[in-house]
Amino acid sequence: MTDHFDLDAYLARIGHREPLNAGRETLNAIVLRHAQSIPFENLDPLLGREVRLDLASLQAKLVLGRRGGYCFEQNRLLEAALQSIGFRTRRLAAQVLWQQSRFLARTHMLLLVEGQGPDLLVDVGFGGMTLTGVLQLMVGVEQETPHESFRLMRDGEDFRLEVKLRDGWSPIYRFDTRERHLADYEVYNYFLSTNPASPFVRSLVAARPGDHGRYALLNNKLAIHHRGGSTERRTLTTPAEIRDVLVDLFQIRVPAAVELDAILHDRIANTAT
Repeated sequence: MTDHFDLDAYLARIGHREPLNAGRETLNAIVLRHAQSIPFENLDPLLGREVRLDLASLQAKLVLGRRGGYCFEQNRLLEAALQSIGFRTRRLAAQVLWQQSRFLARTHMLLLVEGQGPDLLVDVGFGGMTLTGVLQLMVGVEQETPHESFRLMRDGEDFRLEVKLRDGWSPIYRFDTRERHLADYEVYNYFLSTNPASPFVRSLVAARPGDHGRYALLNNKLAIHHRGGSTERRTLTTPAEIRDVLVDLFQIRVPAAVELDAILHDRIANTAT
């Protein structure tokens, strides 16, 4: 498969029309527009389809196909875009702490952008808490993004990313700055997209930050988190309702798969029990 990257098509997909340079203003704009335009979703693992990380497949799915993806797909696509613009990036791996009761392997991909003064952290692939801004790799400093405020703390030899919510600071993940190779992610990608124990195989997940808050879907449970703190919650009762929400709120071109309605019906039934 070719490694050619079509930057123009990517920029059209995320709606970026301003001049480009390898500076902080461009980086901020790309990260925000990517996060708001290309949703987090796991329809392929749910349907038993292969998740491929080569650039040709990612562009066909996320750019031309107007689909979304999860962390490996999202940040691999962003990495290609940033390198095409002239940024220097380093692939990192994180151990997820968000809503976890036990320590897990470092199954999350994120990126470090180098050469901008302090190193910068970018991550457009963390579902309901995806970064919509760029963070400096500085410890103990509250940093605002277009949505929430975040901070980095030391956690032994690692960094720990935390988000500021109404109840205080909550941990997102811990990571180090050792560069990872694509083969490292291929192993985790295969496990997360095929293992019956993986949450991406068991459940429908979708998330997208919008101008006024965040949208999050877990099976048939929809949450709309408004800026300012209030949250609307809805329970979707039919596969058609779920499909409509995926299209309208998450802006996903839902794949034409006859088995999808049966899977969605099963998730609704399991949630009700």
